[in-house]
Amino acid sequence: MKAADIMTRRVKTVAPTALVRDVAKTMVAHQISGVPVVDRGRRVVGIVTEGDLMRRVELGTERKRSWWLEFLTDAEERAHDFVKTRGLRAADVMTRSVISVTPRTELADVVDTMQKWTIKRVPVVSNGRLVGIVSRHDMLRALARAKPKAKRVKGGDAAIRDYLRRETEHESWTEPATVNFVVEKGTVELFGAVRSQAQRDALRIMAESAPGVRAVKNRLSVLPAMLQAT
Repeated sequence: MKAADIMTRRVKTVAPTALVRDVAKTMVAHQISGVPVVDRGRRVVGIVTEGDLMRRVELGTERKRSWWLEFLTDAEERAHDFVKTRGLRAADVMTRSVISVTPRTELADVVDTMQKWTIKRVPVVSNGRLVGIVSRHDMLRALARAKPKAKRVKGGDAAIRDYLRRETEHESWTEPATVNFVVEKGTVELFGAVRSQAQRDALRIMAESAPGVRAVKNRLSVLPAMLQAT
């Protein structure tokens, strides 16, 4: 799945000259937490987010430093704060270094980008122009619409057991020698011992997700810490 498959195409934007109060009104009216700033050619020149508008003189939330901290703070930083808290237009308060992706960016890479930069949305740009945006809400919408993969298996219970054995050998967090799968008429019973509840839950989910499985009975036990080998 790629960015183009889930992105919002009708993106609400503002111009660099838009008044800050109008930017805020736009975000409230459309229930969005960030809005791209674009020029006349639809090129992204910045983005205004909720975080950019939290410290404002109108709200009395501007940054206030003690006299000694003010003295130690770089003049450029103080000037930047002044612009951010008192600027009248989008161009004054927007974040200029905008992280973007293309329509063909794999969704996994989009998520990696959002997590790496701790951002909630990422503009989608093609040939230098804004064509969409992917937000966390778009991710949730795609998840809600996703259809479960069809479960098909050939070989019955033996095939299910072989599949689960291969999966345990593939995953780095498992210890295949301590786990056994008993499969009867599509019902999987898990026997053995694991080191943690997380491993126990993960093996249950592995079994539940396996093709052809109808039900899972988790009989795995978690070893007490004193019995676990170091």
